[in-house]
Amino acid sequence: MKRNRHRNQLQIGEQGHLSDLTIGQTARVLALHTDDLARRRRLLDMGITSGVLIKVKRIAPLGDPIGIYLRGYELLVRREDMANIDIEVVQS
Repeated sequence: MKRNRHRNQLQIGEQGHLSDLTIGQTARVLALHTDDLARRRRLLDMGITSGVLIKVKRIAPLGDPIGIYLRGYELLVRREDMANIDIEVVQS
């Protein structure tokens, strides 16, 4: 059963959080904002840094985790962590 999110898809040029993207959208990371230094370090170690392009590849049936593609590899990230990443949409 598909879950209806009742939210509008971000358009090219709009800013939001990585967790706001839908399958197939590509965005550029603008910043990480979290006070949890361990979480910030983990995101940076995974290659999620300012300026990197990220594409949403798939979303788990219950909405978490989300498969993203960046720097030549696919990564599964929790929606909670994605909410700490500011992005700008570059392709819908």
